[in-house]
Amino acid sequence: MKGNRVLLIDDDADVRAMVRRLYERNEAEVIEASTGAEGLRALYGTRPDLVLLDITMPELDGWRVLNRIRQQTDVPVLMLTASDREMEKVRALRAGADDYVTKPFGMQELLARSEALLRRQRSTEEAPTKYVDALVSVDFEGAEARADGQPLNLTPLEFRLLTAFVRNPNQVLSQDQLLAMAWGDSGFARERVKIYVGYLRAKFREAGVAEPPIDTVRGFGYRYRPPA
Repeated sequence: MKGNRVLLIDDDADVRAMVRRLYERNEAEVIEASTGAEGLRALYGTRPDLVLLDITMPELDGWRVLNRIRQQTDVPVLMLTASDREMEKVRALRAGADDYVTKPFGMQELLARSEALLRRQRSTEEAPTKYVDALVSVDFEGAEARADGQPLNLTPLEFRLLTAFVRNPNQVLSQDQLLAMAWGDSGFARERVKIYVGYLRAKFREAGVAEPPIDTVRGFGYRYRPPA
């Protein structure tokens, strides 16, 4: 965490104090915001490396803040939620969050997930800026992808999954590898990979590609198959 700037948006002063102590012990700079509006002002003024965002806040809640963040930047966002319901977590990921932790959370788990998101962001910034083959084009910096000339309209997580595939064409990637590449941590449930591969294939079909170029290699994982 050394040298990274973390924006913490949470209306609970006790949570902010605990998280600040943890991150500052690990040599990160922490900017606090107690409301969604204050958090957005801090986002525009400080350009953080990571955002920790509470969902349940008065007036401007975490969902609306996340939507505005995603209109402006692809900074990693880790949601803090008091609900452990699966649909709440799915909603967070599909809305553009990069990860989530459920309150009350373990501080070391929060730190580890934050470090994983920052590692993934750094590796993305160091990679080539574009990929093109006869079917798919991907602008990594612009977070845009097309199939057969049509926009794929991917969520941030779907985009990262496609990025993992096109950066490793014709290579069989295991579920753990895809979790590490797209989620930044191989410790998540592997079922997520199957679900999101399904979402990604559906986006290809919506763009007019009848046979999405992502193969299931039974017992091993998945493979992106660029056209010959």
